[in-house]
Amino acid sequence: MTAAHLQRLNVDQRRAVEFGVTTAEKGPLLVIAGAGSGKTNTLAHRVAHLILNGADPRRIMLLTFSRRAASEMAHRVERIAAGVMGDKAVAMTDALNWSGTFHGVGARLLREHAAWIGLDPAFSIHDREDSADLMNLVRHELGLSKTESRFPAKGTCLAIYSRAVNAEMPLDQVLVGVFPWCAMWKDQLRGLFAAYVEAKQAQNVLDYDDLLLYWAQMMAEPTIAGEIAARFDHVLVDEYQDTNRLQASILLGLKPSGEGLTVVGDDAQSIYSFRAATVRNILDFPGHFSPKASVVTLERNYRSTQPILAAANGVIGLASERFTKNLWTERTAGDRPRLVTVRGESEQARYVAETILENREQGVALKAQAVLFRAAHHSGPLEVELTRRNIPFVKFGGLKFLDAAHVKDLLAVLRFAENPRDRVAGFRVVQLLPGVGPMIAGRLLDAVAGAIDPLEALKGFAPPARASEDWPAFLALITALRSRQAGWPAEVEAVRNWYEPHLDRIHEDAAMRLADLVQLEQIAGGYASRERFLTELTLDPPDATSDEAGVPHRDEDYLILSTIHSSKGQEWKSVFVLNTIDGCMPIDLSTGSAEEIEEERRLLYVAMTRAKDQLHLVMPQRFFVHQQARGGDRHVYATRTRFIPSAIIGLFDQRIWPPLTAQEAAASAPRPPVDIAARMRGMWR
Repeated sequence: MTAAHLQRLNVDQRRAVEFGVTTAEKGPLLVIAGAGSGKTNTLAHRVAHLILNGADPRRIMLLTFSRRAASEMAHRVERIAAGVMGDKAVAMTDALNWSGTFHGVGARLLREHAAWIGLDPAFSIHDREDSADLMNLVRHELGLSKTESRFPAKGTCLAIYSRAVNAEMPLDQVLVGVFPWCAMWKDQLRGLFAAYVEAKQAQNVLDYDDLLLYWAQMMAEPTIAGEIAARFDHVLVDEYQDTNRLQASILLGLKPSGEGLTVVGDDAQSIYSFRAATVRNILDFPGHFSPKASVVTLERNYRSTQPILAAANGVIGLASERFTKNLWTERTAGDRPRLVTVRGESEQARYVAETILENREQGVALKAQAVLFRAAHHSGPLEVELTRRNIPFVKFGGLKFLDAAHVKDLLAVLRFAENPRDRVAGFRVVQLLPGVGPMIAGRLLDAVAGAIDPLEALKGFAPPARASEDWPAFLALITALRSRQAGWPAEVEAVRNWYEPHLDRIHEDAAMRLADLVQLEQIAGGYASRERFLTELTLDPPDATSDEAGVPHRDEDYLILSTIHSSKGQEWKSVFVLNTIDGCMPIDLSTGSAEEIEEERRLLYVAMTRAKDQLHLVMPQRFFVHQQARGGDRHVYATRTRFIPSAIIGLFDQRIWPPLTAQEAAASAPRPPVDIAARMRGMWR
């Protein structure tokens, strides 16, 4: 890489890029990349720098947390390399073919090594909903759906299983620490999980967790681990603070000495413990190696103004354990973040709506503004106010494209044709036929599972009378898909044509759903084969319009509403954070341990560092509490979040909205509770 390209980086970014490539430093590297510090740009430059200095791109593994991120990274690497190599850069970066998510790369390695580890290379991959369905089938077969006391639902069972696998934690510990209300079912759950694993193996399917678990198990076998590790000179990992213990085990198996290993992340943005991610991975990373890993810290921020960064630094500076960093920027001008006190949630909604409209009049588009909140239901009053004022908005959350019933139906047909032993897919597909219910579907799939030739078993099955008219077309479709006579991606069109009359029969809004299936056909054209399509689409599903509420497609401009978890990685000119009060931030459910409270602090930090120019933290004095064990639904008086104590209050611009008269201020001030009963008891002591 030429000096001209390196000069685009600041001093710390350049050190991270050159480390061990064009410098004499050795060993593993940890890059602590503060919010808005150019993390992606730095990692892309490091990959390009490796390639331009002789590293074989085929021997580089780049792990990200979405396929989109991997694709964007590859494009950046190509642009950087093209500045040095010209057209030759395309061929070099095209060879960077081990770039993807942990789950995607894991799936490739498992197919390659299937024969070594007792897997059939044609295994199917279940998404979360399919995994829950299979868990439910096993749960029912074991009689656990008919217990006297209510046994945990399928989703809860899968969540317990997944947490134990990804956190590498004993079942007892998971139940006590995360699912205490299920602890009484410990023995039954252990039996259920054993049967679930047997069912997956019998049906030749893997779930998301298996893709990491099998990979980690391979890295624990010296022969296989040595063969895989020898294929990669460099392993680079993005967003390391979001990894779980299983992923950390995989990395240590790939690079036990740490040589050639680079991880990038920010401990202050570790907010996904509910997915079994652990901040310990990044905090403990240097100590896994001897000598310890080198640490490069990126502190220069290219997003926010200095007053916003000062407040964010103040909040995270009170964390009990962290990598020390102090974000700074050359954007020294700007207002301090507003800490706005309002009377209640209705006033909070009015303040946000009116300020958003004022910003819009001053040239800040709605899309450049966002409202963030800790829990999805916190935005309810605001959504009502926005609708009343005719302010269009998008709220992120809800169903994914592949969770829609009609999309899952079409994919289930392809998966069943690919692997007839996939009981969940088969169960879904055959019940699309009129007259076929769970009992008949179960008998058919039993026949298929016990047959040498699944297709012959299908042909030999006698369908019920109501399904007899549709049965020949179903058999013809599966036969054609099994023989691959239509070719890919024409197979998707063949399934859609077969499914369309059933779509009309099952759904009232068939026309809208058909448009989704046509879109799915277009997506399929971007994949080389049915197996690749099913694997990658399951691992990293695309978003759909069903992710969004409001009216984003009827207006060219619209406001963004988002949970803080969904906002990570995003930025807006103006950001509003709702309910910056104890009980919401931190949320009551996450105050059971010091670790939970620290993650809540990091959530506020993430929310604050999304803002570029304006930041509004809103505090309603009265907050409506829903369905509490004691007291029911009621309004309670709220206090400022504990994460903004008096020691750092000077970093904020405190305001009351609307401004109160002296009489109003006295009348609306929170009154501390008085325990008269305790006073009465004390009279006789």
